[in-house]
Amino acid sequence: MSKIYELTLFQKIVKKYVIGTFTRFYGEYIVNGRENIPVSGPVIFAPNHVNALMDALAVLSFTPDSYATVYLSRSDLFKKKIIAKILNFFKLMPAFRIRDGFENLGKNAETFDKCVELLDKNQTLCLMPEGNQELEHKIRPLVKGIFRIAFQTQEKVGQERPVKIIPVGVNIEHLVKYGKKIIVNIGKPIDVSEYMSLYNENQAVAINKIKAKLHADLCELTLNLATDKYYECFYTASEVASTEMMKKSSLENNTNGRFIARQKVSKILIEKEKNEETKIEKLNVLCEDYSRFLTKYKLRTSNIETGTEPVLLTAAKIILLISVFPVFLIGFLLNALPFLTPVFIRKKLKIKFEGFFSSVQYGVAILVTFPLFYLIQTLLFAFISGSELWLVALFVPFQYIIGKFSFIWYKLFKSVLAELRLKKITQSGEIKQIQSLYQQIIQLIF
Repeated sequence: MSKIYELTLFQKIVKKYVIGTFTRFYGEYIVNGRENIPVSGPVIFAPNHVNALMDALAVLSFTPDSYATVYLSRSDLFKKKIIAKILNFFKLMPAFRIRDGFENLGKNAETFDKCVELLDKNQTLCLMPEGNQELEHKIRPLVKGIFRIAFQTQEKVGQERPVKIIPVGVNIEHLVKYGKKIIVNIGKPIDVSEYMSLYNENQAVAINKIKAKLHADLCELTLNLATDKYYECFYTASEVASTEMMKKSSLENNTNGRFIARQKVSKILIEKEKNEETKIEKLNVLCEDYSRFLTKYKLRTSNIETGTEPVLLTAAKIILLISVFPVFLIGFLLNALPFLTPVFIRKKLKIKFEGFFSSVQYGVAILVTFPLFYLIQTLLFAFISGSELWLVALFVPFQYIIGKFSFIWYKLFKSVLAELRLKKITQSGEIKQIQSLYQQIIQLIF
């Protein structure tokens, strides 16, 4: 029987398939800091945790082919034997928490031993150091398990083979919707061997020191809205002020530039909450009013910033949408069932936590519905059309390609509707209230 850290040929094929579908699940997939991944040695990836399976796949998506990355996951997922076997196939091992019963915590020793073994074999491990997941964009207190494994491994392999902890910031634009943006920031390695002398003197002090280092690094790699009282305010304000911050910081107007700008704005807001809370209280009222207007008219900050476009341009978009509608309809009919069935299944499972939504839907889609429906539709196409084999073979990728086209059509359709709403409130004069709130928010921040 192969070890969990060994990759079979079938697992390598599955890994390629999963990575390919994962990166295409997002409209824009960005990875920064690949140069920080060590070429060899014991490596532990430590990402933030907001979106269940998708966080783990974000790490899988950039790991070299030679790495058989193993993950630790909540133990209650392993209760049923068949599920446990599937999870083991996908390189997951159980981690027991206090909520799983104090009597089960001792079982972590076996898991930790396996972790040390695979790291000793120069394989990689992925642990979510926050221990649990939340929807808010901020780094929570870290648990000690990752550091205990790291120090145990360093003791075993010796100083000549440093164990590296790699902080990873996973930043997802939307936790549920398909076609959104994802930015994965890979931080510089934390060398565990540098903390060993302190660890030999005082284990608790060494763990707290390296824990503080990892926490600080994760804060720098993510959008860390570190507030308990004004989270929604910080989220809205960082979005509103990002364009102005890009200008002030000479950042490129792209996805990375806007993300860095939001990080910078967030740091300003955190300091203002500490030193000028009266301003934050006023900002909170402005952001609530601003968000209420956007929700009412189904607009985004980008609509407010760009303003209305020429009427002829909007008319041209409408003509284009109408002219290619038949193509959209074909793509919709070929992809609606595989795309929407996972949503139906997720609702039937009565999963309530939003952080699991896209993970369940993505997992069901790539493993079941898309392969199954594409196969059935291809067989029906071959039977009905009587086409030659090469044409039937082309029908498989055609379903995906035309599905992507339909999604682009849908996005353009939604943007045209937003533009029509924006034109309407511009003509009525209501846009001035939103623009005024927008400017007041920026002035309070800067």
